[in-house]
Amino acid sequence: MKYTRSIPWLLSLGLAAAQPQPQCLPSTNGTTFNGTAGSELQLNGTTIRKIDAADADQGVAVDADYIYSIDNYSITKHNKTTGAPLLQWHGSPSGPLIHLDGAVLINGTLYAPHSNYPQSPITSSIETWNATTLQHTSSHPFGIYRGSLTWIDQDPASGVWYGAFANYDRVQPGQMVPYGLTMRTQVVRFGAGWDVTGSWVFPEELWQSFSPMSNSGGSFGPDGWLYVTGHDASAAYVMKIPEAGSTLIWVATISLPDIEGQGIAWDRSQGRNGSLYGISREGSQIVEMRVPLQNCSWTVPTTVGAVYEPGEFVGLDG
Repeated sequence: MKYTRSIPWLLSLGLAAAQPQPQCLPSTNGTTFNGTAGSELQLNGTTIRKIDAADADQGVAVDADYIYSIDNYSITKHNKTTGAPLLQWHGSPSGPLIHLDGAVLINGTLYAPHSNYPQSPITSSIETWNATTLQHTSSHPFGIYRGSLTWIDQDPASGVWYGAFANYDRVQPGQMVPYGLTMRTQVVRFGAGWDVTGSWVFPEELWQSFSPMSNSGGSFGPDGWLYVTGHDASAAYVMKIPEAGSTLIWVATISLPDIEGQGIAWDRSQGRNGSLYGISREGSQIVEMRVPLQNCSWTVPTTVGAVYEPGEFVGLDG
């Protein structure tokens, strides 16, 4: 098939001739790991290309050959190289799926977080599609649970699934109280049958920056860190799951000027040379970005206290 200049999705497709190699920092020196604003590394991402995509309103998914743009109740499959739209699944504003928040592609299946946002009481589910045919294949309903499920991803190092249940300070139309309170947003670890086996909250300074909205996107990078986004800010936040306690460690903030929060997805098919994908809701575009990796190692240890011998005890006499 021969495409002409009149095809709108091709107009903003700017392929980079030679993509730079990822920047692997030798350590996390300069990061205090105390979770306060300003203690994290401040880094900058760069845009590689933009692809017009009408469904680029909630999130994006990516594998070795295709990109998927996601809206509330639609998913479009694009050729990864050209950006050409190839196939679309489309639901209905009347349901049963009304608010998809992104997706992740694992072994030929698209896993998408779904909620009934902004309706109350808050309900959530995990929905799946065959990535080849875009036929809907399964649903796992959480019902009334921890909040609105906004992202899910599988840690490639451990194979363990994680996700986020978002809550909001915003008072929705027709309601009298905030939609769950942003401070109650939590990242969870899933076990068998999607049962939650652990959960963590964001550092206060970070969840306050999300307010009145919440955490919208999350994806594990090829460096092993968890990258998350808010609802509107042009940035991604690099998080570490702590060895103790239940508050995530804020490692870095990365400026991403061409996205406005929402769902993100690392292209892990390219290993440590993979790009980070996001969306611009304002421009209805998929955005491919180069992001400096924090550390080309899966583990960077942090200390959980210390053990002292007699005579070295802290705060004890003699």
